[in-house]
Amino acid sequence: MLFIVGIVLLIFGADLLVRGASQLAAGFGVSALLIGLTVVAMGTSAPELAVSLQAALIGEGAITLGNVVGSNIANVLLILGIASLFGSLPVAKQLLTRDVPVMLAASILTLLLALDGRLSQIDGFLMLLGLAGYMIFTIRGAMVESTRSAEPRPPITLLILLRNLGLVIGGLALLIIGANWLVDGAKIFAATLGVSELIIGLTIVAVGTSLPEIATSVIAGLRGERDIAVGNVVGSNTLNLLLVLGLTMVLSPMALEVPSSALRLDLPVMVGVALLCLPVFFTRYLVSRREGLMLLGLYVAYTLYLILGAAGSALVGPYGLFMLLVVIPLVVALLVVRTLHFLATERRRTVAK
Repeated sequence: MLFIVGIVLLIFGADLLVRGASQLAAGFGVSALLIGLTVVAMGTSAPELAVSLQAALIGEGAITLGNVVGSNIANVLLILGIASLFGSLPVAKQLLTRDVPVMLAASILTLLLALDGRLSQIDGFLMLLGLAGYMIFTIRGAMVESTRSAEPRPPITLLILLRNLGLVIGGLALLIIGANWLVDGAKIFAATLGVSELIIGLTIVAVGTSLPEIATSVIAGLRGERDIAVGNVVGSNTLNLLLVLGLTMVLSPMALEVPSSALRLDLPVMVGVALLCLPVFFTRYLVSRREGLMLLGLYVAYTLYLILGAAGSALVGPYGLFMLLVVIPLVVALLVVRTLHFLATERRRTVAK
């Protein structure tokens, strides 16, 4: 029963959040993309922050790391994949020139800091410092954008402002409650099966705390606010690392231990997924349904590998080898061909002009 109610709350909360955020953007003369990168991304990252802090404070650091890393992988592969099935998602050039590189840099930084097998308070302060720089740069860009905007703005009254803020806050509250109800049941179920904390964090908890992003991105796409959908994913990934993981490391009474399996597989996959955004976003500046299906396929393949490993299946070795030698090279080759084709098409258009 709670599972069904949780889904209803997620859908209803996402609708309220997108509606309020888009109206706030219009009222203040900033783009829906910026609202997605900041307000919506911070709100939908709240479940990750709550779960990560709680896990770290009780000494379950593997769930903390698995939650953040797994959420970032799910945000790109699962959420963008699902959202693009409801219509191609346009990608603003600003994402490629600033926000995706920041997300990639944060992913690489996390991997480098984890190489010694632990994430300390000093590492957390470093990540929070990076977050401060990113937010200052983003806010300055928003101020310039608002000043230059020539589009007519709807009149802003105190009543309208309070109503839109109420929609955003109410939507976020429903998202967090709905996600928590789903995650709690899933964690208990997985724990009874004897699955490791890292696997629980990478799969059940990560997908559960990503449900607000899934609901928000899908509803944003259906309501035509597609810039919010893509900005939400990129912004959430950056905040998950710099804010959620950084703040968790600073407040944790002990350093977070990094499992060797995370160093061998999950952290490199997270970096690879962030890197994957560049060619996918660059070609035609949108995420098409075909690319969305590819992202979903990669997520299913990754999750299947985790399940086989958790079950101790003899197939995990051959399956991993097949992914490494066949599937990943095919994906890379496909993206290279699509990128070269896009560049050639753009060059012909430039010459024709």
